Amino acid sequence: MGMRMEFAFGSKNSSIHFVTEFILLGFSNQGEMQSFFFCSILILYLLTLLGNGTIVCAVRWDQRLHTPMYIFLGNFAFLEIWYVSSTIPNMLVNILSENKTISFSACFLQFYFFFSLGTTECFFLSAMAYDRYLAICRPLHYPSIMTRKFCVILICICWVTGFLCYPVPIVLISQLPFCGPNIIDHFVCDPGPLFALSCVPAPSTELLCYTFNSMIIFGPFFCILGSYTLVLRAVFRVPSGAGRTKAFSTCGSHLVVVSLFYGTLMVMYVSPTSGNPAGMQKIVTLIYSALTPLLNPLIYTLRNKEMKNALKKLLKLTTIQN
Repeated sequence: MGMRMEFAFGSKNSSIHFVTEFILLGFSNQGEMQSFFFCSILILYLLTLLGNGTIVCAVRWDQRLHTPMYIFLGNFAFLEIWYVSSTIPNMLVNILSENKTISFSACFLQFYFFFSLGTTECFFLSAMAYDRYLAICRPLHYPSIMTRKFCVILICICWVTGFLCYPVPIVLISQLPFCGPNIIDHFVCDPGPLFALSCVPAPSTELLCYTFNSMIIFGPFFCILGSYTLVLRAVFRVPSGAGRTKAFSTCGSHLVVVSLFYGTLMVMYVSPTSGNPAGMQKIVTLIYSALTPLLNPLIYTLRNKEMKNALKKLLKLTTIQN
């Protein structure tokens, strides 16, 4: 019976035209709104590149920032530049384009880089939380544990593991039959809309992807939660108020970034996206993929005196050279 069904399905699909491209609707089809979105997103993108690029340069050129905490931060800012660049340039082109199409291969290539970079960000946030745990809870052992070599190893693990997680899910989804329609009511190639466009229901693949997403999100999240539970317990044991304030200021910015990123990420991917309205999916995705990378440089620099001093030094050097 299974063989007959497979043969019948094959013969039925022999005359079906499979899609070679998708249409990304984005946010609006209205002329005035398109101009508004284009200008707003372009400004957001340029400010994100400027803010994160400045942090990368400050960490690179200031010898005082060549410590594990700031090496992690510099890599994180570098990651944010690529993360926002995996979606925003294509979104800007689509806003100005009349047909708003993206090829089948380009769609899944964007899918791969967008999710791989997002996964890498989860791992980096976890590594940064572990670094803060060692610095606050085990300060005497911190220099011997978090050496430059170990810091580089953790950074390499974050990058490599992040890019090795998604090839299998992407291959499984790309093998689904897409025979039309080909309209994705989103600005990025996302698994939820892609599952909805498949000609054949794929509950097992869908469940596998949602389970995989949950593991990737909750695995690093529980590591972060565990690290900061121990950190807070250690901070409250500090006898002096000045010591507690310093510890909170060191960890506060990281906690804000974690809350922003993970809060929106869980809304989007822990539960199946098919139950969320398309407008909500787009807004939530825009927050964690574009707005959070914009806010991260502000969050990290406004609460950090060493980073402020490094940025002032960088600004002076730039002014002198000009």
